[in-house]
This record gives sequence, C-alpha cells and structure tokens, in this order.
Amino acid sequence: MNIKSNIKLEYKDQEYSKIVFKSLEVDNEGFVESSINENVINFKIESDKLGSFLATADDLIASEILAETLIKNTAENISKK
Repeated sequence: MNIKSNIKLEYKDQEYSKIVFKSLEVDNEGFVESSINENVINFKIESDKLGSFLATADDLIASEILAETLIKNTAENISKK
C-alpha cells in the first residue's frame, strides 16, 4: 500500500511563511517534501505503512503549531518592549 498526502498551509504574508518553513525544514528532512511559494507552504507525505504515515503527519502538524506559537509569543514580547 502506498499512502500519499498533500498538505497546503497558507499564511498571512510571505515573511511569516518563510519563518515557519525554515523552522520545520530541518525536522522534516527525509520524511516530508516541502516547498514554499510566497505565503503558501506545500507539504508532501508518502509512506508504505499507515502507522508511519500517521506519525509523520502528526509530527508535522504538532511542529507547525509549535512554530506558530513561538512566532506569536515572540512578536507579543517584542511589542511589549
């Protein structure tokens, strides 16, 4: 069985998408193909095993949520100063 998925994430602007892309790039190497086009990041996941596919997708989503949280908190802390 070959399982494939494309996940497309759209951000408010190109700078924000670049920050997220670079944050996730290292962790995704070898597991997820990713590309960026302006404010949109495309992720491609492919696996022969459902368990591996689901674990990869879960890791990607959790890492993306963490990256967004860090960016938001950093921006809030900077604006308070």
